Amino acid sequence: MSKHITIVGAGLVGSLLACYLSKRGHRVSVFERRSDMRVAGYVGGRSINLALSHRGWKALKKIGLDKEVEPITIPMKGRVIHDLKGNTSFFPYGTADQAIYSVSRGDLNKIMVEKADSFPQVDFHFDERCAHIDFSANRVVFENTATKQQQTLESDLIFGADGAYSQVRYQMQLTPDFNIHQQHEPYGYKELHIPPGPAGEHLIEKNALHIWPRGNFMMIALPNMDGSFTVTLFNSFSGENSFAQLNDEKSVNDFFQNFFPDAVSLMPNISKHFFENPTSSLVTIRCYPWHHKNTCLIGDAAHAIVPFYGQGMNCGFEDVNELDDLMNALGEDWNAVLDTFQKQRKPNGDAILDLALHNYIEMRDLSGREDFQLRTKIEKKIAESFPDKFMTHYSMVTFSDLSYAEAKHRGEKQNELLDELMRLNDIATIWESALVLQKAEKWINENLS
Repeated sequence: MSKHITIVGAGLVGSLLACYLSKRGHRVSVFERRSDMRVAGYVGGRSINLALSHRGWKALKKIGLDKEVEPITIPMKGRVIHDLKGNTSFFPYGTADQAIYSVSRGDLNKIMVEKADSFPQVDFHFDERCAHIDFSANRVVFENTATKQQQTLESDLIFGADGAYSQVRYQMQLTPDFNIHQQHEPYGYKELHIPPGPAGEHLIEKNALHIWPRGNFMMIALPNMDGSFTVTLFNSFSGENSFAQLNDEKSVNDFFQNFFPDAVSLMPNISKHFFENPTSSLVTIRCYPWHHKNTCLIGDAAHAIVPFYGQGMNCGFEDVNELDDLMNALGEDWNAVLDTFQKQRKPNGDAILDLALHNYIEMRDLSGREDFQLRTKIEKKIAESFPDKFMTHYSMVTFSDLSYAEAKHRGEKQNELLDELMRLNDIATIWESALVLQKAEKWINENLS
């Protein structure tokens, strides 16, 4: 039976959800507090390019969006690590045919809104802020951000897809038995820019994610279609070499010259861009329940994470895909669908949150260290030698259908093997030997059956 469904939030998850629901025959009203980006354009300056991987592609393909999105993506087959001297090392993410895909958040969002808007059952309403929800009556009050005029909409179901600072979630916090843990991380980020070369070419390796790991901070760069790179500096808000100390042109120029000398020549007017763009914060959200009466949270509204595993969007897209699977399995019993959805997805939201927090340490502190690079090579060698029994932790998260919770559990278990192998005498010279692979096979057979 067709329902009238309200989606709060026209971002990536909200627009994808609108596509899924409309294809099932439901009438969908999407409300977004921002202006229509197709008219106003996408506001940059506080962006981190997205890394689209298997889980996200799977959800897009199911709705027929993959072919429309593919032309605006660039495959990144691995990491390029930049050391202090400007030397670079390339580390593949997976097998030769595996990659994650750099994509502009704004360009992707435009395509998805256009796709959802092409369905006659979908109506978009921009510049409309969620002001209040009456959960018992399924009513949402929206306030126009310009005129301040309010309207009340009644529908059968309400989805909160309005991001980390969700107003729908805030309204749910006022209900009994709602639990939330919100944590602002002690570090933030600043968007910078590497422009294209004179012929529109990429000035550094195009098909890679670039990382400058520097211990307590790091810089990354992801390629764009126009030959540029979106660069992001992640740093602490306070302390030595922190954002607090980068307060004038000299301190900024000295900081980049000291810690990112090979990038300085690629980034004209660093200090200008540094002070033009805001220093943005990062937040993690754990909450439960996601489902209250006929309202449900989805995507970042339910499980906001830091961006260091590149899985925030992919996790949100997987939310939509699994919700669709539950609708196929449970039919029109929406209470059962939404209750099962939250129970099924909550452990995975928590798992990828933990994994993303840890991956910041890996990218910032460990990826530039020789012992960690060796450990990664050993892990990949084992995966190549026993492909039916062992996957690298990164591949489990990024290139597989394993749940995030299972990937986290198996990754922690496999660390026991890697710890054991790293303790072997002369491991740096024998890591490719038959002895190491024999020890690995024995451990796998005893622990991963």
